[in-house]
Amino acid sequence: MSNYNEKLKNISSKNKSNLVIGLDTDLSKLPTFILRFNHPVSEFNKLIIESTKNIVVGYKLNVAFYECLGEEGIKGIRDAMNIIPADMLKICDAKRGDIDTSAEMYARTYFDIYNFDSITLSPYMGEDAVRPFLERENKLVYILALTSNSGHKDFQKLKVGDKYLYEEIIRKSLLWEKDNNIGFVFGANHTNEIKLFTAFNPQNSLLIPGIGAQANDLKELMNSLKSSDNYVINSSRAIIYSAKKDSNEKEFTDAVRESAVKLNQEINSLK
Repeated sequence: MSNYNEKLKNISSKNKSNLVIGLDTDLSKLPTFILRFNHPVSEFNKLIIESTKNIVVGYKLNVAFYECLGEEGIKGIRDAMNIIPADMLKICDAKRGDIDTSAEMYARTYFDIYNFDSITLSPYMGEDAVRPFLERENKLVYILALTSNSGHKDFQKLKVGDKYLYEEIIRKSLLWEKDNNIGFVFGANHTNEIKLFTAFNPQNSLLIPGIGAQANDLKELMNSLKSSDNYVINSSRAIIYSAKKDSNEKEFTDAVRESAVKLNQEINSLK
C-alpha cells in the first residue's frame, strides 16, 4: 500500500472524515477584509486551513488559480503547503499530461519542490506521460477517468470496441501501477459507474469532485461507495465562499467552519 493511502486512512480515522476542501482561491471572490493584507491569497487560505484542519482529511489546490497570479500565486502555493499540517493530504489539481521529458519536469515541480502528496493527471498521451510521477515513492497519481463537467461525454463516453474510453483508460492505467499508487477521478454525478468500479477495485483511491456548488446528490453518491472507504470527496466553492463578501474575520471563519462541519456530518451520516 502506498504511503498516500496509509496517510488517508490515518487522517480519516483521526478526523472522522473523507472530506477535502478545494482551495480554488479567486481574488475577485474574497471577502473585502482579506484584501487589506499584503498577501490576500495566502491569508485567505490560512484562515480556511486553521478553522477546518480538525474536520477534513486535507486540501486540494487547483494550481490554475495560483499560476495566473505569477509570483504572488507561487507564494500562495508555498504558504499553503507550509500551513497544512504534515499528517494531512496535500492534493495538486493540475491535470497535467505531456511527453516524458516534460512530465519529469512537472513531477519535479509538484512532487519534489512543492511536496504535494498526489496530483491529477490527464492520461491522453499514454504511459510515458504518467511514468515520471509513478516513479516518486510514497506519492499517488489520480488519473482522470469520468469527470463531473458537462463535456465529459465528448471523449470519455466514446465507445472503444465494447467498452467506453474511460473504462479502457482505467484498465490500461492499472497495468502501470506499483504499490497501489494510482487512483482515479470520478465526478459525483457518475454514481452507477462509481459503484461498479469500487466493487472490483476497492483498494484504489478515488477523488470525487462535484459535491457542493455543483449540487450533485450526496445520498446517491454515498450509496455508490459502500464497497470502499478509500476515497476523498472534494468541496470547494460551497465552503470557501460560504461567507458574505462584507463579513469580518470571525464571521468568515465561522461560516467556513460551519459549512465544513455540516457537509462532513452529512457524509458520515450516510456511510
